[in-house]
Amino acid sequence: MNIGRYIFSQVVDYIPRYQFDKLVAKYHGDWHAKELTCYNQLLHLLFGQLTNCDSLRDICLCLKAHEDSLYHLGFRKTVEHSSLSRANENRDYRIYEELGMYLIGIVRPLYARTKIPEITIDNVLYALDSTTISTSIKLATWALGKYSKGGVKMHTLLDLRGSIPANIHITHGRCMTAMNWTSSNLSSTPST
Repeated sequence: MNIGRYIFSQVVDYIPRYQFDKLVAKYHGDWHAKELTCYNQLLHLLFGQLTNCDSLRDICLCLKAHEDSLYHLGFRKTVEHSSLSRANENRDYRIYEELGMYLIGIVRPLYARTKIPEITIDNVLYALDSTTISTSIKLATWALGKYSKGGVKMHTLLDLRGSIPANIHITHGRCMTAMNWTSSNLSSTPST
C-alpha cells in the first residue's frame, strides 16, 4: 500500500507551471500537439535524466514498465520514442532554455552568501568545466569531433557558491581552448 507521494512527483512540484505555460504560449509549443504536450515532453526528459536512461527508447520502455504508476508520477500517458524524438527535433528549444534561466534566476540569489569551505575570499568564485558530448554527424554536420566522430563541447562557467552555471558556451568538438571569459560575460543571468 502506497502511503506517500513518489519522489519524482515531489521534484516536479518545483517547476513553476504558470511560468512554463506562459513560455509554451509565447512560442506556440503545443500547436498541433495531440498527446505529447510540452509539459509531458518535459516530464519524459526529466524522468530520463533522473533515472539515468541512456536513450529515448530507454525512457519510453521504463515508463511503459511502470504504467500502473504513471498517473501518480504526474504523467497522463506515455508515448513512443519516435514521438518523443520528433518533439525534440521540432519544438522550440527556447521554451526550455527560458525555463532553465528562470529557475537559475530564482536559485542563484539563495546561494549568494554561502561560504565555500577553506576559502576566505568574499568575491564571486567561478570554475570552468569543459565536457565533450557525442553527436551524430548526420544531424550536426558542423560538429566534427576527434577521429571523424561528431561531438560538441560545452564550456560551462560554474559559480562555486551552489555549483550553478553562470555562463554556457557550446562549440564544435575539436575546440581545444577555453573561451575568453571577461567581466561582460559574467552577468547575473546565464546565457547560452
